[in-house]
Amino acid sequence: MNFTNTTIGLASDHTGVELKESIKIILTQRGLKFKDFGSFSAERCDYTDFAHPLARAIEHNELEMGIALCGTGNGMAITLNKYPHVRGGLAWNEEIARLVSAHNKANILIIPARFVKQEDIFGMVQAYLDTPFEGGQHQIRINAITTL
Repeated sequence: MNFTNTTIGLASDHTGVELKESIKIILTQRGLKFKDFGSFSAERCDYTDFAHPLARAIEHNELEMGIALCGTGNGMAITLNKYPHVRGGLAWNEEIARLVSAHNKANILIIPARFVKQEDIFGMVQAYLDTPFEGGQHQIRINAITTL
């Protein structure tokens, strides 16, 4: 993917703050810009407070893609996927992160922070960012998802 003018949105609750900081380092090393919607501390908070601003930014074409984290990833997934132009894909390893890009054209990678090790985050982020959408039968499915 061409990231020339892409800013990647980041959002997490308290359980994802540490991994999100690692993701910021990965993005910075790649020369990519990011916008962090929070949380900014490990103090207990609600994932919805950060999911909604990220989803609205995607919805309003302010951002093309994002990465979101919460304990299981499910809270973020449920909240983010309420928005019509968001396709959030839940991934807990590198192969699933690759597939949410290749098969689902996910514009937000959702990571279950309690179930992903620090040493796995680099490969997951790289796989998500570097894998192109395969189209074909997968595009037919994307069309079916967006047609109500």
